[in-house]
Amino acid sequence: MKAVIFDFDGLLLDTETPWYYVFKEAYSAYGLELPLSLWAGNVGTNFEEFHPYKYLEQQVGEPIDLKRLQSDLEHNYELRMKNAQLLPGVDEALQQARQRGMRLAIASSSTRDWVFKYLQYFELLPLFDAVVTSDDVKCVKPDPELYKLAMHQLGVSPNETLAFEDSPNGLKAANAAGIRCIIVPNEVTRELDFPPYERRLASLLEFDFEQLSLEDELMDLA
Repeated sequence: MKAVIFDFDGLLLDTETPWYYVFKEAYSAYGLELPLSLWAGNVGTNFEEFHPYKYLEQQVGEPIDLKRLQSDLEHNYELRMKNAQLLPGVDEALQQARQRGMRLAIASSSTRDWVFKYLQYFELLPLFDAVVTSDDVKCVKPDPELYKLAMHQLGVSPNETLAFEDSPNGLKAANAAGIRCIIVPNEVTRELDFPPYERRLASLLEFDFEQLSLEDELMDLA
């Protein structure tokens, strides 16, 4: 392994769970439920499969001031994220990979401004050799374009690359790009159905890059 590509939302920082609860509260104010199975359609991708604003308006059956609703939701979201911390094991995983000379990238379906805002806040940006976002591609996950571009920028091939994802859409993208993928589901994604994956972890604390190096050596000897 020469490179590691990380998803961002829900893997390095759990931005997804707060969004789900913020929208769930908004639906509840209209006497409606927001099933996790429905919300899962946009986790790790965009609103093409499930658009929570449009769906709410359809269920209410009359026009909603979507601009005001969006403003209120963003305010509530920022309150929930006020004391957010990196997920367990993130710092350790990034440092371990760097110490082993691996090249690092982020492949995110979110916008560049969104990802950079948090990377800069947590002082993670210098650790990454490439950051690829929705602004850089035509198709986001589950399409493999983000991963292919990240590998191109890192100068590596799929068999030299390991991916970490938290969502089925992200895993599908990594699989389609031919990359081994380890999943680390969060509160919102842990009960979802995942396609085939390399390994499943409760958190990045469970992963040891030294063990990965030993596995590679054994594969070379086989």
